[in-house]
Amino acid sequence: MTERIAKFMARSGVCSRRQAEELIKQKRVSVNGVLIESPAFNVEGDEKILLDGEKLPAIEQTRLWLYHKPVGLLTTHKDTDNRPTVFENLPPEMPRVISVGRLDLNSEGLLLLTNSGELSRKLELPANGWSRRYKIRVHGKVEPKKLAELEKGVTIDGVQYGKVKIELESQNGSNSWLLITLNEGKNREVRKLMKSIGLEVARLIRLSYGPFQLGSLKKGEVKEVPQKVLKEQLGDKL
Repeated sequence: MTERIAKFMARSGVCSRRQAEELIKQKRVSVNGVLIESPAFNVEGDEKILLDGEKLPAIEQTRLWLYHKPVGLLTTHKDTDNRPTVFENLPPEMPRVISVGRLDLNSEGLLLLTNSGELSRKLELPANGWSRRYKIRVHGKVEPKKLAELEKGVTIDGVQYGKVKIELESQNGSNSWLLITLNEGKNREVRKLMKSIGLEVARLIRLSYGPFQLGSLKKGEVKEVPQKVLKEQLGDKL
């Protein structure tokens, strides 16, 4: 059975499918000694496939970890400004992993990590209908009418944002805690939504991603999802 080489590379855990497609276009991938130029190239998996002259990691069983990302770490494998990253701060016994989506430098909470680029891509798709739940502290005057407008979906700077659910958890003067649930997870979506109604996000904590919960996981702690639970929750996504 054959498959697209970009998908094969993603399953090896070396990168995501999208990243693999870029690497192929940059002529950094060879199959049986021949540089390939198209991500549409099919392989069976027993070929000699090299990235920058190095063999790909062997495809292992798909695994998933829950990680409590602290503030101050970038969700990237390498930063041009040498700022600290999530992947530099994982336990040394962890295999090479990639993240499912991102949390920006000043955000914290649940980040899913996997050794499968293919699984990462699938879990990021809005079509899965997986909700992301956040707890946020905001500065400014919280107006229920404006929150209700956000819940219906809005367009900000030409970008359409879908429906969200917002709950006011507590309020103390100009400081409030909100719970917000969304399904798309566009880049900096929560911060942009709040800014559009005059609120500044002072703290952002992701509590859950689909069926996976932050729970009592401590900052910087990593916990692997048992294979049984993984199969129950992901089914045909594996």
